[in-house]
Amino acid sequence: MSNKNYWFTSRTYGWGWGLPSAWQGWVIYTVAAAALIAGFFLFPPAREMLKFQLYTWAVLLVLVLICWLKGEPPKWRWGK
Repeated sequence: MSNKNYWFTSRTYGWGWGLPSAWQGWVIYTVAAAALIAGFFLFPPAREMLKFQLYTWAVLLVLVLICWLKGEPPKWRWGK
């Protein structure tokens, strides 16, 4: 990792990001996980499937957007 300002490191294999490399990244992962769990209570899937799916996709979209902005540039990697 060349820049220590990245919150998320790139994956060793494949495309995308791995575990966070800064405390801010861990906070984002924790908030996203809590938001996904809260979705089960806010929009019970058995009664409100469409709202639950839209909420889940919205949370994941925001997470990917933050990873894109604050993580290493994504590209396909084949290992070290």
